[in-house]
Order: sequence, then structure tokens, then C-alpha cells
Amino acid sequence: MRLPFLRTKAAAVPPGQKADGPPSARIPAWASPLAADGGGYAGQVRAAYLSNPVAARAIRMVTEGAGGAPISSNPPGHPALALLASCGFGASGPGLLETLAGHLLLHGNAYVDVACGADGLPAALFALRPERVSVEVDGEGWPIAHVYRAGGTVRRYPVGACGDDAAPGLLHIRSFHPLDDQQGAGCLGAAAMAVAVHNAATRWNRALLDNAARPSGALVYQPGDGSTLSPDQFARLKAEMEDAFAGAANAGRPLLLEGGLSWQALSLSPAEMDFAGMREAAARDIALALGVPPLLLGLKGDNTYANYREANVALWRLTLLPLLSRLLGALAAHLGWWWPGLSFSVDRDAVPALAEDRERLWASVSGADFLSDVEKRRLLGLETEMGE
Repeated sequence: MRLPFLRTKAAAVPPGQKADGPPSARIPAWASPLAADGGGYAGQVRAAYLSNPVAARAIRMVTEGAGGAPISSNPPGHPALALLASCGFGASGPGLLETLAGHLLLHGNAYVDVACGADGLPAALFALRPERVSVEVDGEGWPIAHVYRAGGTVRRYPVGACGDDAAPGLLHIRSFHPLDDQQGAGCLGAAAMAVAVHNAATRWNRALLDNAARPSGALVYQPGDGSTLSPDQFARLKAEMEDAFAGAANAGRPLLLEGGLSWQALSLSPAEMDFAGMREAAARDIALALGVPPLLLGLKGDNTYANYREANVALWRLTLLPLLSRLLGALAAHLGWWWPGLSFSVDRDAVPALAEDRERLWASVSGADFLSDVEKRRLLGLETEMGE
């Protein structure tokens, strides 16, 4: 699909040839902000997005909200808007903004490769998986290139333009990281512990259900003569218990015991039974780390219409709008090499959750008698009539 596009910056590295500088002056491909945690970035994505319902729903709310936001350009109707609709791999997949929002939210870094057409203008934007990109630095720690590795392919993107006729290299969008000068910190690392607790509580519930939905018990052998079960007797008893009495399908089935055997049920203390509250607290921590109000995820709380409406507004004000502002600003600045003066913005008038904010603004501007009609239209972002 990428044959019609001309690559202006990236250079493939032949097999057996290093794409990096000295080992002391580069960051390895596997070095990501989450590599030191269990399983690295890929393991945390599997545990959260692919296995945890709370994290998966929160991530989808943020990414799909960003991907479905109404975007406008300046100048209006600019052809660059069409590049945001697809991630370069066809219209069937997620859009560019949805993909970049997911990368920036989870990994803390987002990378965009610009493919140009025969006319020299951008024809497609490709979002590269951030865990495949490493940053090559010089002896003073300044980035000099991005190295992308996928399978056996290694591609190097020098930072900045190489010559007067070369386009800028790979676009790197990163979040703030207080301990790393080159890569950003994602939200997935902060949510990893809460995800682990929530998943462990879910497995506990499943195991409890598989064991007749109650705590297990113990078979006590007290024959009175001090003897013990032989190995064959112990193995037979254990097999009979597992086949005939273990599992939810055998719940309530009467237990027939031979002489010397007694059943002692085990119970949990109230403190041990607090895992349900711990699970809810972990779910709230997951939502907090990903920037989604817990109310929108169906967690317990004041589930009223007014609170739900305010939570939806808070999602846009505190999470989606700042995230989109960072993404759109970086994309516009990068594409400005081809289209100077280009800018993107969220059309807040078309966002239902922000309609009340717009209504209050209109009421305030309309009631300002000291403003002229032209000044009011300008404050509202409306075009003024010709000649005014």
C-alpha cells in the first residue's frame, strides 16, 4: 500500500550493519519507560487493555473520544484534515488521532511517519508503535536520530532536516517524564499495580465460584489409635474429593465419610472478606490513572443524571481537550514544513458535552451592552460581515 509514496528521510539499514552510534550514546530498542516493570510495556498492555475490563473501557473512552472529536483547520477545509481520518493503513482501522491518543496515553510516546506523494506533499501519516522506536543520542545526550525496528527491518530517521531540500524526520510526541530527557511517561505504569490487584481479585472470585462459591474446608483424619493414612489411601481420597465434590457443579452434594474422617469447614474473617472493597478501590485507581471519572465506568457512587453530566464534562475538560491540544499542536507544527501557517483545533461548538459552556458564553457576550455586534461576533469566533 505504500509503494506510491516517496520516503524523504528514513533510510533502511542493510542486514548486519548497525543503525546506531556507539553503545554508550544510544538507548536500546527495548528500553521503554515501562521495561523495568513486570513483562515490560507489552506485558502491561496485555494485563490492562486486553485482560482488565475497567482499564480497557477507560482506554477506549479516551482514545475513541479523541478519534471522534470534531476537528477544524485554519485555513478552513485544509486538505491536511483528510490525513487525520486514516492511520495510513486504510480506512478500515482506527483513525490517526485515536491511535496516537492510545500510544501517548499508554506508553507516553507517539511517533508519526509522513509519506509524501509524487507532488512532494504529505499523502499519508503512519503511526509507528512506540515500543519499536529507540532514540539515538550523541555524547552530550542530545537526540540525533530515531531508530525503528520491526522484525528484521531497521530504519533510521535523523532528527531535523538533512539538507535544504529534505523534509523533517520522524515526528515524536511525548508526555512529561521527570527522569528521562528523551522519552515520555505513560499512564499505564502508574495503573499497573491497581490493574494487578483488580485482576487478582477477579481470579479470586473465579476460583471461589469454581469451588462451590464458598471457602474450602479440610478433611481431618482422627482414628483414635494415632495411625495415619497410607500413601495409597491418601491418593484415593484426594482423587475422590476432586472428582465427586470439588467445583461449582457439585455444590451442596452430600459428603459420605468413612470412619475416622471428619469435615471441618474453613471460613474467612471480615478483614479477609474485604477483597470486594479492595477490588472497587483498585478500579477507581485505574480510572484515576487513565484520566476517566469513575462514574462514567459504572463504578459505585452518586449515579444521578446531574453527576453523570458533570463527569462527562470533566472527561472533556481535564483529559480529552489537553490530550488533543498536544496532539494537534504537534501535528500542525510538523506539517507546517509543507503547509506554513497550518493549525488544527477542536470545534467545541460541535461537542455535546461542552454545549452548556457555549450557552453560558453566548449569554454573557449577548448581555454585554458595551460591545458592538462586530466585537461580539469576534469573541464568539464567528466570521464578521464583509467590510466590518
